Amino acid sequence: MKIASVLEILQDNIMINSTITIFGWIKNRRDSKSGFSFLTINDGSSLYTIQIIAINTLSNYYKEILHLTVGCSVQITGILVLSIGKKQKYEIKAKKIIILGWIENPNNYPMSAKKHSIEYLREFAHLRSRTNLIGVISRIRNTLFQVIHKFLSENGYLWIPTPIITGLNTEGAGEMFRVSTLNIDDINNNKNDTIDYKKDFFGKESFLTVSGQLTLEAYACSLSKVYNFGPTFRAENSNTSRHLAEFWMLEVESAFMTLNEIANFAEKMLKYICEYLLQHATSDINFLKNNIDFNIISRLESFLHMNFIRLEYKDAVSILLNSKKLFNEPVFFGMDMSSEHERYLVEKHFKIPVIILNYPKKLKAFYMRLNDDQETVSAMDILVPGIGELIGGSQREDRISILDQRILEAGLNKKDYWWYRDLRRYGSVPHSGFGMGFERLISYFTGISNVRDVIPFPRTVRNADF
Repeated sequence: MKIASVLEILQDNIMINSTITIFGWIKNRRDSKSGFSFLTINDGSSLYTIQIIAINTLSNYYKEILHLTVGCSVQITGILVLSIGKKQKYEIKAKKIIILGWIENPNNYPMSAKKHSIEYLREFAHLRSRTNLIGVISRIRNTLFQVIHKFLSENGYLWIPTPIITGLNTEGAGEMFRVSTLNIDDINNNKNDTIDYKKDFFGKESFLTVSGQLTLEAYACSLSKVYNFGPTFRAENSNTSRHLAEFWMLEVESAFMTLNEIANFAEKMLKYICEYLLQHATSDINFLKNNIDFNIISRLESFLHMNFIRLEYKDAVSILLNSKKLFNEPVFFGMDMSSEHERYLVEKHFKIPVIILNYPKKLKAFYMRLNDDQETVSAMDILVPGIGELIGGSQREDRISILDQRILEAGLNKKDYWWYRDLRRYGSVPHSGFGMGFERLISYFTGISNVRDVIPFPRTVRNADF
């Protein structure tokens, strides 16, 4: 007897009139006066459900089946048949129904059949995947994860897992979470107000990483094309729809690539991902079209065919100055663009994605290649409507004398970067790379505006409960 998923059935992979077993959860139950019930079952493999016909001759029909409620888990064995109803292609005539798990108090079940707001669902991160919306987002997240690996593999990139624990606390990418085995009570009672990290596990102050880029560069300087895709951590006390304390980051490093070449590669990657999503997540995309973003399909199809605007930082500032719009943050050359500036460029002025190039050096990290003007660095940000910055990258500084100068200008200690400097001392090569926040990508493609709703268990300020 075959164990089947709802997805397998709907993909016409199960023979009609065959006996199968499915597992899942009750989404709905309707009872007929004629002595049978219709059970709607979902197993998470698809947005869709399968209808079960449970007749009153089943041994537990009156004792259990008539008491099933939304959320109960079941094991059903029956015969797959073509449905005579118009709402579904298939249904299963049950021969045996086993109740695996009851809902303790149906009246208090948080994921009842009624429609819940997305804000309400955030309060039940451990249960919200049972809803259609979060199920759709989860399957799309999985699809995007898989296609990113697929694209990079097809283009000759090797996956390199970089350390999650690092001793560098000044990579220029935000506040960091400290990792320690020291007794916090001893630290709090330390009257000298100093901590001896030599007694700690690693013998020095250590942190959760904000980026694997620096270590990834080491492998780019020997394997040429590499990437890292994993969790990163930033301890910014920011409570916005665009920030998480723990999130996933894709980081790509390419030897022998210039800034323009890595920007072209990033655009190519985004379009590949978008096309794959449209082709392989049809039912989930249609759900979002009907419930979240009516224009999602046309928006994604347009994304495939548009050429991103290339724009110098100085020209972007000029556009903002000439817009006559009153921004909350002042506009001037040398400013670090805020989200409102970025979104004005992509949503109001150009109305398509924009790649901003060559930022003032004081705005960017020490490892970005200094341009010939000595004032700007070969950096780029890819901005998209609804999100702002999606990808940030640069050509890396491969000249050790200039790297040393930039490290000193940033107020860092060269000794902490001895191994990073070695990459410039032993066979240095031009190389470029970028980082992309995975949750921001999901948010952009799905139209879900808050990144807390596209990650299974969001970690934010004062929220690490489950």
